[in-house]
Amino acid sequence: MTYATGLTNHDGGSASVSPLISISNVDYTLTFESTPLQILKNVSLEVAPAQVVAIVGPSGSGKTSLLMLLGALERPTAGKVRIAGQDLEGLSEDSLAAFRRKTLGIVFQSFYLIPSLTALDNVSLALEIAEPGLSLAEARERSAKALDAVGLGSRIHHRPSALSGGEQQRVGLARAMIARPKLLLADEPTGNLDQNTGAKVIELMFDMARQQHAAVIFVTHDPALAARADRMLTMTRGELTEVPK
Repeated sequence: MTYATGLTNHDGGSASVSPLISISNVDYTLTFESTPLQILKNVSLEVAPAQVVAIVGPSGSGKTSLLMLLGALERPTAGKVRIAGQDLEGLSEDSLAAFRRKTLGIVFQSFYLIPSLTALDNVSLALEIAEPGLSLAEARERSAKALDAVGLGSRIHHRPSALSGGEQQRVGLARAMIARPKLLLADEPTGNLDQNTGAKVIELMFDMARQQHAAVIFVTHDPALAARADRMLTMTRGELTEVPK
């Protein structure tokens, strides 16, 4: 099934900007025990800058695989993936890695913070990787401001073991946004949080992304969280459709 949409701003009005994400007729097939397994089927999608898109659907339907393609971590079997004006087809692995550093932020369900580093150092490390020429002092200053923006200004010197799950996820969000990515991807970002904390993290993610004019695509099993997005898409057996709002 092919899915296509006109671009809209996050307030629902017409947009004159070019799409940040444009994927067309994408198939993604894996081989399992010598048998081809089609994960994504003829998927097309456009997303504008600053637009928030939720993807829902049953486990195994292809949601995470789509995020992997958008994150330049996998390549489609067929079709085109274009993000921030860059056609990903034909890029080398080194070029894809450089593209990810400059363009993408990722919020993980399981946080993936380095346990031996403080919150400040976890965020600073991500910034130093994204901007290798940055001085350590500047990296730490910017990271402290990012942590303050997510409400952790008094917790920057705490290691992950001393932080709650919600606080760890906010560190993860600061880390994902520190280099001002054009696209923020989140795979079940509230899956390890209680409902109230998860809702707060989602709202914070939306606010930060819109302040930085970044598009957001997140996967969730929670319809209430998905309803907070500008658009909701459903993935069913590898096919993507839009849920009218």
